[in-house]
Amino acid sequence: MKKLFIDSLSGIPNWLQSSAISIGNFDGVHLGHRKLIDHLLQTATNLNVPSLVVTFDPSPATILYPNSAPPALTWIERRAALLHDLGVDIVVAIRTDADLLALTPEDFFQRVLVDQLHGKAIVEGPNFRFGQGRRGDVSMLHSLCAENNLQCYIVQEEIREGEWISSSRVRKLIQEGEIGQANQMLTAPYRILGRVATGAGRGTGLGFPTANLVEIPVMVPMIGVYAGRASFDGKSYRLAINIGPNPTFGESQYKVEAHFLDTKLDLVGRHLEIEFLARIRTVQKFQSVEQLQNQLRLDLEQTRSIVPLS
Repeated sequence: MKKLFIDSLSGIPNWLQSSAISIGNFDGVHLGHRKLIDHLLQTATNLNVPSLVVTFDPSPATILYPNSAPPALTWIERRAALLHDLGVDIVVAIRTDADLLALTPEDFFQRVLVDQLHGKAIVEGPNFRFGQGRRGDVSMLHSLCAENNLQCYIVQEEIREGEWISSSRVRKLIQEGEIGQANQMLTAPYRILGRVATGAGRGTGLGFPTANLVEIPVMVPMIGVYAGRASFDGKSYRLAINIGPNPTFGESQYKVEAHFLDTKLDLVGRHLEIEFLARIRTVQKFQSVEQLQNQLRLDLEQTRSIVPLS
C-alpha cells in the first residue's frame, strides 16, 4: 500500500477509512512509539485493514500553554516520514485549534473515530488522554469502544534503565547535549531543519566555511560542537556543527553553523536537514586565531572518525 500523509481528517478518501488507529503526538518517534506501532501494525494485519496514525499540528500544549509548552522534537513532515518508516500506511495531522481542544472526550471519540474515520480498532498506551481538559482516559476509551463496536488495545510503555522512554526523557537528553544517549532511544538519529542564511563570513575567512541555519522549528541541542550528517540531492555529507556563540571573536550571538567536510556548496536560501550523531566538545574561547584553526582541524578529524559515509 502507498504511504500517505494527509493534513486534515476531511482529506481521507473513503477507501482508507475503517482502519486500525492510534492517536497521539508521537513527537520524536522514539522506541516507545515503535512498540506501540508494532502492535498497531499487527492489529491492522489481523483485521485486514490499513494502519492509520492521527497526530496533531501543532501540539495541543502549544495552544493550551503557549508560554511553557516544551519545544518540538520533530516537524510534522519529519514525524510522518518516521512513522511511515515504521510501516504505518496513513498519517493524518489534525490542525489543532481551540474548537478541537474544546471537544468533550465523548464528542472527540464520536466525531473523529466514529463519524470521520469509521475505526475498526484503536491501539494506545496506558497514559493516553483525550478530549477537553484531558478528561478522557483508557478506562473511558474502553467503554466508548465497547459501545461503538471498536476493538481496543492498550500497550505497556517501553522501559530502558528502569525508566519509561518518553518524548520528555529524550528532550532532556538533547537539552543536555547527550545526543548519543538520545539517539539510542529514537528510531532514527536526531535531526533539525532550518533555512540557510547569509552569515558574517567568519568561517570562510578561517578556511572553514559554514552554512548558517535560521528559522529552526524544533529543539536545538545544547551549545557545543557536534559531528553529524546531511543528505540532499541524493548525496550524503559529513558535517561538523557548531551551536552557540563565538567567544574567540567576542561574539555572543547564538548561532547554528554547519561545516561540510571535503566539499564546497552554496546553499543560501535552501532548507537543510541536519542529523546529529555525537557531541565532540563544548564551545570555548581560544587565545589566538591559530589555536582556533588547529582545534577546528581536530574537530574535522574526529568527525571523519565518527560519521560513516553512506
